[in-house]
Amino acid sequence: MTKAYSAFSLLCEGLNQQQGWEPAWRDAAPKRAYDAVIIGGGGHGLATAYYLAKNHKLTDVAVIERGWIGGGNTGRNTTVIRSNYFYPESAAFYDFALSLYEGLSKDLNYNIMFSQRGMWTLAHDRHGMDTLRRSANAMLLNGIDAELYDEAGVRARIPGLNARPRFPIVGGLVQQRGGTARHDAVAWGYARAASALGVDIIQDCEVLGFQIEGGRMRGVETSRGTIRTDRVGMAVAGHSSVVAQKAGVRLPVSSYALQAFVSEPVKPCLDTVVLSPAIGTYVSQSDKGELVMGAGLDLYLSYAQRGSLPWMERAAAGLIDLFPQFSRLRFLRQWAGIVDVVHDSTPIIDATPVPGLWINCGWGTGGFKAIPAGGWCLAHLVATGESHPLARAFGLNRFRTGALIDEAAASGIAH
Repeated sequence: MTKAYSAFSLLCEGLNQQQGWEPAWRDAAPKRAYDAVIIGGGGHGLATAYYLAKNHKLTDVAVIERGWIGGGNTGRNTTVIRSNYFYPESAAFYDFALSLYEGLSKDLNYNIMFSQRGMWTLAHDRHGMDTLRRSANAMLLNGIDAELYDEAGVRARIPGLNARPRFPIVGGLVQQRGGTARHDAVAWGYARAASALGVDIIQDCEVLGFQIEGGRMRGVETSRGTIRTDRVGMAVAGHSSVVAQKAGVRLPVSSYALQAFVSEPVKPCLDTVVLSPAIGTYVSQSDKGELVMGAGLDLYLSYAQRGSLPWMERAAAGLIDLFPQFSRLRFLRQWAGIVDVVHDSTPIIDATPVPGLWINCGWGTGGFKAIPAGGWCLAHLVATGESHPLARAFGLNRFRTGALIDEAAASGIAH
C-alpha cells in the first residue's frame, strides 16, 4: 500500500530526517505474460495504464519504456495546457483533458503544480483580430471559455508589454482556464498512482519486434525478453511510425524536432502564458523563475533531440520585441522534443490493421495538454475494443474518407 502524501506525512518525515519515504513506484522486472502491455513510459502511456486499472479494473498491465519514465516528450515540452481549439471534436476532447487536469493533483495524490494562469493569443493586425474573433466565437459555441480584448484591454492585463513593438498589438484572446503544469510531476504522478494499483513499470526495456500469430497480436519482443500478451497499446509520440513499422503497420506520421528554451531565473514578473503567432514565439514563467520559451518545428524530418542556433535567435528576437526588459537575460538550456505530425494536425487514437494493437499518436505540438484524455480514451479502447465517444473522430479511417479535422491553426505555431 503506497503511503499517501499529506501535510501530516510531510511533517512526520521532516521530523524523521526524511528517512521514511518509499520509492514513488516499483521498478519492476518483466513477467512472462500480461493481460495488456502499454508501450511508452511518457504521460500518455502512464495515463493509459492508470485508467486501465482505475476505470476498467485491469491491473495485470505492464508499461515498458526504452529509457526512463518521463524521459521523452513529456519532459521536453513547454508545459502549456489549454483547450482553445476550433472544431467541436477537438474542443470537446481537449476540454475534457483540461477538466481532468483541474482535479489531477487530488486524483493522483501528487502535486502536479497546475497553475491556471490563463493563455493569451495576440493579434498584430486587423486580419489577426478577425482570426481571433472567429476563434472566440467557435470556442464559445463549443462551450469553451474565451474573452476577447482590444489593445488597451490586453495591456491592462499583461503588464510590461513593449509600448512600440515591431508588430503593433491590436488585441488578444484569452482562455482563463488555461495555464501550465510541472511536466515531470505529471509523469511521476501517473507512474506512482498506476504502480499503487498493481501496474508493473519496466524501464530500460526496448521494443525489438512483435509476435503476431494468425494475424493477431500475441506478444512483444523486448531487450529484456519476450512478453506474451494479446493486447498492446502504443503511445510513443515521435517514434510512433518506427515502432508501428515493427508490426508491419504504416502510419501517416512525420516526425520533426520542436525547439524550446529556458532562460536564467528571475523574480516573478509574468503571470500568464503569451503567444504571438506573428513572431512565432510563446513564453511563460516557471515556478523557479525561468522564462520558458517555445518556437517552431525544424523544417526537416529528424529524431535529434537537440536545439539549433537559428531557432534560438528567432525566439530571443520575438521575446525581446514583446518584452524588451528581458533583453539582458541569458539562456540556461535549449532542447527539442520529437513531435509526430499528421496531415490535419489532429491525433490518432484507434485500432491498427493488426488486431490487438492500438495506437495513440499524431499529437503534433498538443501532446502534453492532452495527456489525461489521451490516456483515458486509449485505456477505453484497449479494455473494450471500442473507441471512446470523445475519440471516435480521431480514427485512421478519416485519411481514407477525407473527414479530416484541420486544427493546424489551433496548434499555435507553424507546422
